[in-house]
Amino acid sequence: MCGIAGIWGSIDDGTLTNMISLQHHRGPDGRGTFVSPGHGALGHTRLAIMDPSGGAQPIHNEDNSATVVANGMIYNHPQLRRRLGQAHDFTSGTDSETILHLFEEQGLATPRLLDGMFAFAIATGKRLFLARDYIGIKPLYYARPENSDEPMYFASELKALAPLGMRVQEFPPGTCYDSETGFHTYYVVPDRPAMDLAFTQHVRRVREAVEAAVQKRLLSDVPLGAFLSGGLDSSIIAAIAAQHMPKLHTFSVGIEGSRDLEAARCVSRHIGSTHHEYVYSANEVVEALPEIVYYLESFDKDLVRSAIPTWFCARLASQEVKVILTGEGADELFAGYRYHKDIADPQVLRTELRRSITRMHNINLQRVDRMTMRHGIEARVPFLDRNVIELGSTVPTEYKLRDIGGVPVEKWILRKAFEDLLPSKIVWRDKEQFDEGSGMVDLLPQLIGAATDSIDVPHYQACNATDRLRSAEECWYHQLLVDAFDDVQPVLANVGRWRLN
Repeated sequence: MCGIAGIWGSIDDGTLTNMISLQHHRGPDGRGTFVSPGHGALGHTRLAIMDPSGGAQPIHNEDNSATVVANGMIYNHPQLRRRLGQAHDFTSGTDSETILHLFEEQGLATPRLLDGMFAFAIATGKRLFLARDYIGIKPLYYARPENSDEPMYFASELKALAPLGMRVQEFPPGTCYDSETGFHTYYVVPDRPAMDLAFTQHVRRVREAVEAAVQKRLLSDVPLGAFLSGGLDSSIIAAIAAQHMPKLHTFSVGIEGSRDLEAARCVSRHIGSTHHEYVYSANEVVEALPEIVYYLESFDKDLVRSAIPTWFCARLASQEVKVILTGEGADELFAGYRYHKDIADPQVLRTELRRSITRMHNINLQRVDRMTMRHGIEARVPFLDRNVIELGSTVPTEYKLRDIGGVPVEKWILRKAFEDLLPSKIVWRDKEQFDEGSGMVDLLPQLIGAATDSIDVPHYQACNATDRLRSAEECWYHQLLVDAFDDVQPVLANVGRWRLN
C-alpha cells in the first residue's frame, strides 16, 4: 500500500511535495518523485510490502521511457512476471514493476489483466495513464480547472487535493484514463442470472472460490495477520488463513465484555492463532474522534460508527503486522444485512445486492482503506476477489437468504459452505455489524451526550439543508470534519452515503 500523487500538464514542485506530505501516513517507508520535463510530475509515498529493500518508487523501465507510481497489490504478478520476463529486465521484486512492463505490451488493456487492488499512474513522454481497480478497493481522486487544457491533479486521498481550491472528483472504479483518449470503462459489476445447479454444487463453488481468494492474498514479504471480530465473515477468512499460516496473528477490539471479544477468543482457540485484543472506553473514543473523522474523510453516521472500532483494531494490528485480511464484502454478496430480510421479491434483492457491491468504493471500502492506511498497514479483502464477486452473482437469492422455520437466515450458503471449519455457535451467530458486536452502539448514549454539548446550532442549521444531516450525532461528526480542513468543500462534495434514513 502506498499513496500516489501527480500533476500533469504543468510542473509545480511545491504543490506536489505538499500533496505527498499530506499522504505520508499511507507510506511511511519512503518517498520519491519523477519529473517529465515539460509535461508533469509524479509522486509516491511508500509502504514497503513486496521487496521492502529494493522496490522504491517511482519505477522506470529499461530505457527510462516509462515510469509508474502505484498503490495496491497485484496477486497475479508472479504469473505475469514469468511471461513478461522473456522480453523485459526486472530490477525489483515488486508487483508495481510488473504493472509497468505489462503496460508497455498491453496499453489500455492492462487493467483488465490485473488481478488485485490498485490505483496507479504511468507516464510515457507527454502521455499520462491512470487506472483504478475494478471495484474501487484502492482510492483515487482527481481535480482539474474548468478549462480542460489546464493541468490535471490526482492523489490517493481527498486531503491532498482539498488545498488546491478546485472541484475534486472521485476517479470511478473499473475505469482508466488516457490523456490522449480520455476515460474508458473496463469493468462493470456483472448482472448474471442465477445458475440452475444443485445446492451442494453451489456450496462447493463458493467454498473453493473463497479459499482460493484467501490463499492468493497471503502473498507478502512482510508479516501478515487478520482482523477477527468473531463474526462469520472474519472468522472464515482467519480460519482459512490459519490453515496455511501456522503462526497467524489475529486482532479484535471492543468495549469491556463485548460480544465480539468473546466470540473472537472462541475462534482464535479453535484455529490456533496468536490472538491480540484491545478494550477501549468512551473517553478514548471521544479523544480519538477528531483524528478518525479527519482520516476517514466522511461525516456519515454509519461510516463513522464502524470506523471507530476499525481505527482501534488497525492501531493494534500495526504493532505486529504490515498486512491484514478483512471480511468486507460478504454481506453485500450473500445478503447479510438486516434490511435484506425485508425484501420479499428475489429479483429486487438481487438488484439491491448488485447495487450495494457497486457502492462500496466510497463507503465501507473507504473506511477500511483510510483506517488501516492511517496506521501503516495494508488491508486485503478476499470476499471482493473478482472471481468471488462474479460467482456470487450466480447464486440464487433463496440460497443466500433462507427461510428456516419461518425465520430468515442471512448468508445461509456461506454458513453451510464453512460449517465444518468453525465452531457451530460462530457459524450460526446472528449477524451484528462491527459497531454493534464491538459494543460501539452501547457507548452511543455517552457519545451523543458529548455531541449535544458541543454542537454549534447555527452550524447544524446551515449545513442540514445541503448535507442532509440525520441527527445530532451526525452533526457532531460533520462539525469535526469541517474543523479539520481549511477548505472542506472538496471533501464534503465526495462524502458517500449508503442510505439517508
